[in-house]
Amino acid sequence: MTTTTAAAPNATAPAPIEGVNYSTRVDKVGRRAQTVRSIRIAAVIFVAIIGLIPIYWMGTTAFKTRADAVAIPPKVTFTPTLEGFVNLFTDRSILNKLRQKRMQERTDLNWYEKIALKNGQQITGPSQYVERLRNSVIIAGGSTVLAVVLGLLAAYAFSRFKVPGESDWLFFILSTRMMPPVVVTIPIFIMYRQLGLHDTHLGLMLLYTVFNLSLTVWLLKGFMDEIPREYEEAAMVDGYTRMQAFRKVVLPQAVTGIAATTVFSLIFAWNEYAFALMLTSEKARTAPPTIPTIMGRGGMEWGAIAAGSLGFLIPVVIVTFALRQYLLRGVTFGAIRQ
Repeated sequence: MTTTTAAAPNATAPAPIEGVNYSTRVDKVGRRAQTVRSIRIAAVIFVAIIGLIPIYWMGTTAFKTRADAVAIPPKVTFTPTLEGFVNLFTDRSILNKLRQKRMQERTDLNWYEKIALKNGQQITGPSQYVERLRNSVIIAGGSTVLAVVLGLLAAYAFSRFKVPGESDWLFFILSTRMMPPVVVTIPIFIMYRQLGLHDTHLGLMLLYTVFNLSLTVWLLKGFMDEIPREYEEAAMVDGYTRMQAFRKVVLPQAVTGIAATTVFSLIFAWNEYAFALMLTSEKARTAPPTIPTIMGRGGMEWGAIAAGSLGFLIPVVIVTFALRQYLLRGVTFGAIRQ
């Protein structure tokens, strides 16, 4: 009796084809990939440079004299000065020749008073810029916190529970962003006058919260949907309540989405111009409507405007830089993979 043994499959790699130089092909593929990568890096650097040109010009203008700021052709090299910042943070009066001569004879002038005197002016007090910037911090910060908290709870409800008419509700929430804010400015102005909310921090804070809710709900719902429900179910099996599971399990997993949503909401509230211009006058006026109205002797103080814009930019940059580790995943909706 003969026994037939099955031939073992050939586990070795196929023999190379004669006449084909595999090392050359690998080198070509590697060089091609390196070339593509270099092109992408160059494109990113080019776009970044284009985007940073206005920031650079604003920053340099803040340290120019008024003559240098309006010079034609524009000056790239100049002697830096703090004239723009002095004009931004102070109110000044024009001196006649006699008073200017008396001021020049004084020896107790501060450095900023000397800069004002060089332009024939005398400092009479602080400007309203710091107060306006403080209003922006209070209103934008408060509305961002409210919008993120309310949006987080609404997004969790839409993500975890069966809400009657969920699609209609989500579309209605989104539709509030489709309407230009200027369309409702006059009705809101009349309503705020009747309710006593005109020129108040609370009025702008509530308005910004309402307009930011659609953004926060939709963004955070996307993150909530990507967090596995099994985590909460396991926590509730161990004895946690729904709120405890939400606080101790869901929130730590949603930090990425919360950080990204916070930055986007803050940027909208921080930069908003139309409502701040129409619904405030003195007490709650924010920085965006204030900076373009900076006037000096005989025209616009472009150095002061650039300095005010630079100071207005810094808080958002600080917040964005502090949350930078979450933003890359946040903007791509990369929360948790199941």
